[in-house]
Formats: sequence, C-alpha cells, structure tokens
Amino acid sequence: MSGEGIIPLARPDLGPREEELVLEALRSGRLSLGPMLERFERDFAAWIGTDDAVAISSGTTALHLGVRALGWGPGDEVVTSPFSFVSSANCLLYEDAVPVFCDIDPVTLNMDPSAAAAAVTERTSGLLPVHIFGCAAAMPELERLAANRGLGVLEDAAEATGAVDAEGIKVGTRGNIAIFGFYPNKQLVTGEGGMAIPSDRDVAALMRSERNQGRAEMGWLAHERLGFNYRITDLQAALGIAQVERADALIAERTRVAQLYAQALEPLGAAPAGQGDPEGLILLSADQGLARRSWFVYVVQLPAGADRDGVIAALAERGIDSKTYLPSIHLMPHFRERFGFREGQLPIAEAVSNRSLALPFFTAMGETEVERVAAALAEALGRP
Repeated sequence: MSGEGIIPLARPDLGPREEELVLEALRSGRLSLGPMLERFERDFAAWIGTDDAVAISSGTTALHLGVRALGWGPGDEVVTSPFSFVSSANCLLYEDAVPVFCDIDPVTLNMDPSAAAAAVTERTSGLLPVHIFGCAAAMPELERLAANRGLGVLEDAAEATGAVDAEGIKVGTRGNIAIFGFYPNKQLVTGEGGMAIPSDRDVAALMRSERNQGRAEMGWLAHERLGFNYRITDLQAALGIAQVERADALIAERTRVAQLYAQALEPLGAAPAGQGDPEGLILLSADQGLARRSWFVYVVQLPAGADRDGVIAALAERGIDSKTYLPSIHLMPHFRERFGFREGQLPIAEAVSNRSLALPFFTAMGETEVERVAAALAEALGRP
C-alpha cells in the first residue's frame, strides 16, 4: 500500500450542528420518545413534502411495518427486485409472504415494469419496488399495474432520499407507503434509523403503535396489539434533524463527487449504462428528463471478463476500499433453500451482480482522491 492513506468506501458527513443537537438531547434527559423524535418526523415530512412521517429504528424495520400495514401475510405473493439489499425481500419472510423476483432494467437497474407485469398472478397481493442506488423506479407504470390488478404498493426508498422520478415527483410522495434509511453510508445519516411515509392517518397511527410494543395511543402500559421494539432514540433523531437541515447541500455534494468520477473514468472508456460499450466499463445511468438520481453509492460494472476479486485486491494494495455491490438476492442460501431459486432464472440481474463494484464515495472526496481511485482502477484493469 502507498503512503497516501486509505480511502474508505464511505464516511458520514457530520459537523457542529449534529454535535450541538445531540448534546441538547443528552442534556434534556429525554433519550427516547422525546421532543427530538417528533421534531425529526415533522422536519423530514416538511422537507420531503408529505403530511406525515414515522421515525423507526431502521429501514428494515420500516419495511416490516409497511408489510404489516398492507396486510401481506402467509402465502401472499409480492413482486419485487432481486437486485437490492437483502432487507427488501427479508421483510416479506418476516410475515411469511412470498417474494416473487422479476428481472431488472439493464439501464436503471430497477424492477422492469414489463417483467413485473408478467410475474403477477392471481396469488399476487402487491408490488415492492426498490429505488436502487438513488435512481427512482418506474412508478407511473408500476402504479398503473397495481391499480389494474388491485395490488398494494410498498416503496423501498432506503437508498433514494431526495430522488425525483420521471414525472418530477420526489420519491416517497406518491401516496404509497414508502420507507427511507439512514445508515452511515446514506445521503442522510442517524447511525441506525429509518423513516416510514404512511399512506394515511390510520396507517401512521398503526405504525406508531407497532414500533412501540403495540402501545395504545393513551396509556403507559396499555398494549392493544402485537408490537415490536422498533423505536429510534432521541439521540438518533437529533442527528436526523441536523441532517435534514443540510439535506439539499449534502445531496448536492454527492452529485459533485459523482460528476468528478464520471470525468476521471472517461479516459478508460467508461460511459453511463445504455450509452457506451455494453462489454466495457459501465457507469450508473444518467438522469433522463425530469428524473434526478440522489447519489447513494458510486457503483461501476467492470468490463466483461474482468477479474473482480483481483481488482478489489489490487485496489486494496493501493489503499482504496471497494466492495462487490450487490449480489442477487434470489441466489442467497436461505432463498435458494426455501424457494428453489437457481442461477440463470434472472439473467440481467445476475449479470449486473457479477460485474458490479462499489468505489469510495462520500461528500468530503475531492478531485485528488477521485483521480487517485480512477488511476488505481486503471492499473488494476491493466489499462494505461
């Protein structure tokens, strides 16, 4: 490894305002279910443009409460994407619902609406689209499918806080149940934490009860339904408030770093998906029309035939973190064993999974660091 220091895969952007609000929460003595929680929910809802938002312990637990709110249970089939973080499918297993994976669009890497339509049967109860890597899914088409077949919709926007879809609508504000995540590598961070956007007041009340052990709206130890400990602390909420205050600036900085990468990788023949050599180095798709990506990670697809493990090792020798991103969910052991999935069933998702690599990506990256990553990647690929 060179003496330049390690460039990590991700690094949260935290500053004096986050510290100020966390100290305020500490000194208040209210560390859970306090004023910071309500303020975080109110501020996030106002920023994103919804009537309400329910803060929950993680994006995964928010998905679980969304599944329950839609009534998906044993034997109910839900069409979703195989190219996602595993929680978007695990949340269905929690309630014994059945994930039905359909293939993805090779450009956006989101669920292909035509493949989703082909996967719908009389046993289908809903759709769970994932806004992968901050790119909005094809919600107009998916919503039409859902309306025509009487299906519920749960949007996994854990990676897409601030993204805008093809109709110019901010992700999470279309009226479906939607969730966001605030893990340390996300656009907005609270350490652990998530947010659910309820479809109406009744769903909001249900989620607030279920996140807190099924507690009744009035009554300290009055529990009226099955619930969970899915609470978020006021310390996490304090971080969230500060992050929402800076949300637009944080997202803009991530866009800046993505633009630096596109420029630095261009000499290697890199191009956005659908615009260059499909066998070459492929970047995430460019914005189209009104749609705007909210940059979550910087993932490239390596040239066909490249030794990905060798590239990762070569980057590590040069002090640069990188990771495979993402494996296809249907080929994970517990899905293979339970549902009999096998290689070759979803060829586009599997091909993208086999070529994808996440490079370091965070707001503090400058031109020098990006160029260092690009140069190391060129060397690892054996290119000048």
